[in-house]
Amino acid sequence: MRKLFLLVAVSVCAALKAQTADPVIMTVNGVPVPRSEFEYSFNKNNGEGVIDKKSVDEYVELFMNYKLKVAAALDARLDTMTSFKEEFALYRDQQVRPAMVTDADVLAEARQMYERTKEMIGPKGLVLPAHIFLSLSTKATQAEQNILKNRIDSIYNALRTGADFAELAKKVSDDKATAVNGGALPTWIAPGQTFKEFEDEAYALQKGQMSRPFLSPLGYHIILMKDRKQLEPFDSLKNTIVKSIEQRGIRERIAEQKVRDIVDSSNGKLTKENVMANKADSLSATDPEMKYLIQEYHDGLLLYEISNREVWDKAAKDEAGLAAYFKDHKKDYAWSEPRYKGIAYHVKDKEDVKAVKKCVKKLPFDQWAEALRKTFNPDSVIRIRVEKGIFKVGDNRTVDSLVFKVASSAKPVDVAIKKDYPIDAVYGKKLKKGPQDYTDVRGQVVSDYQDMLEKAWVYDLRRRYPVTVNKEVLKTVNNHK
Repeated sequence: MRKLFLLVAVSVCAALKAQTADPVIMTVNGVPVPRSEFEYSFNKNNGEGVIDKKSVDEYVELFMNYKLKVAAALDARLDTMTSFKEEFALYRDQQVRPAMVTDADVLAEARQMYERTKEMIGPKGLVLPAHIFLSLSTKATQAEQNILKNRIDSIYNALRTGADFAELAKKVSDDKATAVNGGALPTWIAPGQTFKEFEDEAYALQKGQMSRPFLSPLGYHIILMKDRKQLEPFDSLKNTIVKSIEQRGIRERIAEQKVRDIVDSSNGKLTKENVMANKADSLSATDPEMKYLIQEYHDGLLLYEISNREVWDKAAKDEAGLAAYFKDHKKDYAWSEPRYKGIAYHVKDKEDVKAVKKCVKKLPFDQWAEALRKTFNPDSVIRIRVEKGIFKVGDNRTVDSLVFKVASSAKPVDVAIKKDYPIDAVYGKKLKKGPQDYTDVRGQVVSDYQDMLEKAWVYDLRRRYPVTVNKEVLKTVNNHK
């Protein structure tokens, strides 16, 4: 009995100690948020390079809103969507997969690569040749082949009578990549890595020996053997092989194979998803950084989806709402200087000046461009050149001249356009006080409408979900031992 009491007491003390080490900083909809999670988010978003840094008190409001939106997404069961599960699993696995591979795994892969290479090289070893090469086209005539054969023979005779191999290679070899280095190949060659004719001649030479001229599928060669060796012991090549594994992304293949092995050995009890989820849980239990990184992506995906539904996409598609918002806030979009809503256009024939106006006169502004294209530029024959938009002084040289009657600072019309389309004209309406409707300033209205929806949404979330903040714990953020 006494032993049981001691075990319970130890358990309670451990729990109290854990709570003290990482106390709850806030509770959102009944879900406690530990101080460490808040600190992770706060420090990440207020680190070096962040321009708009927040104080802890300022950031707690942003963090609270973030948690409220995630709570709403969970209530909406957005985490059960197939698209969410697949995207989250993809990111989670990217973070977890490297941890599936140990240094021992990499070393074992390096050993296997070494043994395969050693078996491939065999007793013949490695060679480091230099060569002089004369290229021969596969379409060469017999006469051309004879000329090249005589030339390689004369080079060989010069070498036999004392000519320097490296200097001659620089002057006459058609292999320009090796010629600059006196004909020396940049790497050691193993059996099976080059043409059989070249390999047979090279491996017949000892260090310092030179071959007679011989023909390969590419042309004529003379080889000088610079060096030969057997493959070095594994321990002397280990670091080089491991570096190659890292550079070639072989860790990914090792990780995938380990996951497959675990799944196969489970006799159908585990899937790849089970294995990766279990590994993520085990890593999160011991590595807070990993835990919050994975959670950040999980919650971030939910936040994006719920925000898109409640604010971003909702505002962009709500044409009636945008129009009503613009009507109620029209004075906010007033211009300090007039604009010209219309087109500046350039034509070849004077008759097209009126034809353009007639084409778009009864159409909504957003349909002008397509109507003009179909009417005047339906194929490769371009009858008119058009700039469409809402212009202020300085935006367009033609508008400045014909509408605002001022000297323009705008970029001149392209010389070629001016030459081929010499007649300038404008059509549209001068707006003195501000935009006619919300489509004239759609981007700004959408942004403002989104801000309004965001504020209304957050207000509703705070009414729906209870939130409590432990201000005493808040004071200890980044200030505790």
